[in-house]
Amino acid sequence: MAIVEDHEDLRESWAELINESPGFRCVGAFATGEEALEAMPALAPEVVLMDINLPGMSGIECARRLKDLLPDVQVLILTVYEDHEKIFSALQAGASGYLLKRTPPEKILDAIREVKLGGAPMTSEVARKVVQSFRRASPTADATARLTPREEEILRLLAQGFVAKEIASQLGISYFTAQTHLKKIYEKLHVHSRTEAVIRYLR
Repeated sequence: MAIVEDHEDLRESWAELINESPGFRCVGAFATGEEALEAMPALAPEVVLMDINLPGMSGIECARRLKDLLPDVQVLILTVYEDHEKIFSALQAGASGYLLKRTPPEKILDAIREVKLGGAPMTSEVARKVVQSFRRASPTADATARLTPREEEILRLLAQGFVAKEIASQLGISYFTAQTHLKKIYEKLHVHSRTEAVIRYLR
């Protein structure tokens, strides 16, 4: 894990949260995108928590350049912004998830776990904005024809911002079963992330 956040108190708080959580370790915390890009290739973190509003280079540009240097790194945006333009700019830059800074610490840890498993975590507010952007179009027949009723139900919950653990709870199934359904949904829709699945379904 690595962190890019210009506010010292918040940066230290996130680092402390990560280092005190079993199975997590913060290998670096940086105040600017420039510092992060210089140091991270040698550190090779699996996941990076990235702020958008950084001094100098923006978090979105840092994410884009970081993905060029470390294609396998998962960038998780944590920001106060929830407008459409910044959300989609971040996703287009290669971000794997987009959370608001007011997200509770335990949800941030859940999001890190999810993104490491190939998911694309988003808070419900952000997911709702993604859905609203594509709501003008109806689901296409070819995108959903191959999905079972259960898979369509899970995809609808996914579009509402629920993560795998919450979907399992909502439907009364195990977390493993929910993950298996999600994997099949991604395969059938020929996508690799939650964001792509929701967009493909609604488009």
